[in-house]
Amino acid sequence: MTRPAPVLDRRNVLSRLFPSTDDMLFISGLAGPARDAAQLLDDGDNLFTMAGTMGAAVPMGLGVALAAPERQVAVINGDGELLMKIGSLATVATMAPENLSIVCLDNGCHGETGGQTGHTSHRTDLAKMAEGAGIASVMVLETEDQMDAAAKFLVDAPGPRFLQVRVTDGPPHPYKRNFDPAYCRTKFRDAFLGRR
Repeated sequence: MTRPAPVLDRRNVLSRLFPSTDDMLFISGLAGPARDAAQLLDDGDNLFTMAGTMGAAVPMGLGVALAAPERQVAVINGDGELLMKIGSLATVATMAPENLSIVCLDNGCHGETGGQTGHTSHRTDLAKMAEGAGIASVMVLETEDQMDAAAKFLVDAPGPRFLQVRVTDGPPHPYKRNFDPAYCRTKFRDAFLGRR
């Protein structure tokens, strides 16, 4: 089975899904999702971007959500890295933090290693996997006319929430983020503690 080709440009999605970001904490996965999230937040204090930790965004976001139940937490990751640690969705469902949203930018390919076709371009269905894991609320965003409903889903649906966003395989934002691990850790800690 081959799915219909995606039509959404990943570079235009996050700003529509998260029109207000100041009161939230963000964890992003690697590479493309990290650049897209850094562009959205101007690499702000409330964003922790991953590097060299494929598959760690969801577990880290879960930990942040459990440690800060009064804050909304969003994980932004890609389909390839989510599949690297797909079992983390079961842990999210079991722990059931109501303040956690997982947004998977699914371009159906492995953009960082040469654009090889990924599993979600064929038979693998991440939304069904999230439902099977027991995630409370699951939605798939595929077209422009679903965008407002998806943004509302991230605010109003019972948590934890999983939003699969099927995007084209075009490039992410070219944003150059700060890779200094000590600086990134400190600024996010301060945002987490409400110091910034």
